[in-house]
Amino acid sequence: MSHPQFTPRPLNPIYAGLPTTIFEVMSGLARTHEAVNLGQGFPDDPGPEDVRRKAAEAVVDGWNQYPPMMGLPELRHAAAAHYRHWQGLELDPEAEIMVTSGATEALAGALFSLIEPGDEVVLFQPLYDAYLPLVQRAGGIPRLVRLEPPSWAMTPEKLDQVFSERTKLVLFNNPQNPTGVVYDRAQMQLLADYCVRFNAYAVCDEVWEHVVFDGVTFEPLMALPGMRERTVKISSAGKIFGMTGWKVGLVFAAPHLMKVLSKAHQFLTFTTPPNLQAAVAYGLGKPDDYFTTMRAGLQRSRDRLVAGLKELGFEVLPSRGTYFLSIDLAAQGNAREPNAFDDEAFCLDLVKTRKVAAIPVSAFYAEDAVKSVVRFCFAKHDATIDRALAHLADLARKS
Repeated sequence: MSHPQFTPRPLNPIYAGLPTTIFEVMSGLARTHEAVNLGQGFPDDPGPEDVRRKAAEAVVDGWNQYPPMMGLPELRHAAAAHYRHWQGLELDPEAEIMVTSGATEALAGALFSLIEPGDEVVLFQPLYDAYLPLVQRAGGIPRLVRLEPPSWAMTPEKLDQVFSERTKLVLFNNPQNPTGVVYDRAQMQLLADYCVRFNAYAVCDEVWEHVVFDGVTFEPLMALPGMRERTVKISSAGKIFGMTGWKVGLVFAAPHLMKVLSKAHQFLTFTTPPNLQAAVAYGLGKPDDYFTTMRAGLQRSRDRLVAGLKELGFEVLPSRGTYFLSIDLAAQGNAREPNAFDDEAFCLDLVKTRKVAAIPVSAFYAEDAVKSVVRFCFAKHDATIDRALAHLADLARKS
């Protein structure tokens, strides 16, 4: 029996039209050229051994069938205690905390739950690459705020351009990847005022909340006046413990929001490996000195890379959080125009000729990109940082 020739039907245009991400491109080039990979954001360190052992013990001796959809009770209670201690939040572990399979799933669930087709969503560029396609797939209309170096600051003028009575939601990343900015109380209060004024929800990607430096005290947007009932806070155990492959997310929201968020989670992943949940519950209860020591170690690595880059003549932008710092090519030498350099061309040349992989920050823009900023990951061993700096010797002065 003959069959007609297969003719592909159109696929979803949002995903079908997406190009290969710059992260895949740069990681592939790093492997091809055997380059030092300061592009993708993961530590050289395997993570705290005691937390890893708890996961191993739980998979051998513990429960390996479906855990509760909302997450293990021990993890939700541990999270409530942890965030009460570190951020002063009072959260009901039974009604306001949920465990997801990573922060990206939490983001997807929140956006799918809160956005109706035609709703306007405020996004800040540069932005994490998952945000825009998720907003679009949920039917949202993106309203983009362009942030620029060196401060990457929000202003009333910028917010006036995007907020309106049609604004349903703002997606806010703090501390921010890729810039390393940790927004202060004044900046957050500015955003909170707009959320309250326009009755908008806030989905807060706060996965880097523990990775802050220079004595910074992180404050969640949820804690500001008027924000408790309209905020979805998203955290990541993978970032807290430096084990990015674990994909254990935590979601915090008032009960009226959580009832809907949990439905999206139910039909996305339903649950998360119970052994990892048990280990994260243990880890969240670790003494304060674990977290302060972790920060101090990463700050030392940041300072090592900053010092090396400055010695080579690069203009390094401030970084007070995350695993990342950036250089501004336009601020070097006599080139002072905002787009005097092409960051993507620079990074492609860097990985091929100098065998160092970095990420062009223009990849984090959907439109009107800043084209002069390059991001490096410093969550690496000293030897890795030193090897990258050796490969970069004299490059800045020759640029």
